[in-house]
Amino acid sequence: MTDIFLGLGSNTGKHKNLCAGLDALTEALGELTLSSVYESLPVGFDGRNFYNLVVAAKTELALADLSRLLKQIEDANGRLRDGPKFSPRTLDIDILTYGEAAGNFGDIELPRDEILFNAFVLKPLAEIAPDALLPGSKANYATLWQNYTSSQQLWPVSFIWQGRELTRI
Repeated sequence: MTDIFLGLGSNTGKHKNLCAGLDALTEALGELTLSSVYESLPVGFDGRNFYNLVVAAKTELALADLSRLLKQIEDANGRLRDGPKFSPRTLDIDILTYGEAAGNFGDIELPRDEILFNAFVLKPLAEIAPDALLPGSKANYATLWQNYTSSQQLWPVSFIWQGRELTRI
């Protein structure tokens, strides 16, 4: 089994689409560890605010198979792939880490570089896995978050999934 971290985001039908994504991930991967849900401004374009969270799971899937599965889940939730890279999203699921893999694997770069640049990825990672090390680094997520200096703003939002409040406010 390989430990993975996934980043989920939505700015269109946010609650519905994130819940559907979490349901599909639970069905495919089993038990999930979930961060709080955070709202943030869109990065790279003007549009509605995003809801984001990070999910930790284990998988027996190969990296390419996991990537295909995540694209299928996105597509099943109305993800359009013919628009600009930075545009509204019904559901976006990114592989942040896959075990200790570091480097380029086809069209997947690991660990995903946005971990170090986007507060909506790094803060949730530090929340659910503070002592875990960023692959290819000697720094853990708690330390990386403590040293984060970007002006990106995010704030926790109440979010109920399967009858439980995810956000630790």
